[in-house]
Amino acid sequence: MKIPQDSVILLSFVNTKLRDFYESFEEMCSDMELDKGEIESKLALIGYEYKKERNQFV
Repeated sequence: MKIPQDSVILLSFVNTKLRDFYESFEEMCSDMELDKGEIESKLALIGYEYKKERNQFV
């Protein structure tokens, strides 16, 4: 699956998917066949990290 390349748009995309369809980031990446590390790295560049207890990047 192709994901947004812009980090801010990626943040919105990922958090929306997590909120609406998935119970965890790991589940989303597995189901959508996404590279978890790549997403975490891109979002870390703009100061965001995944918070399991909130199931979102903050």
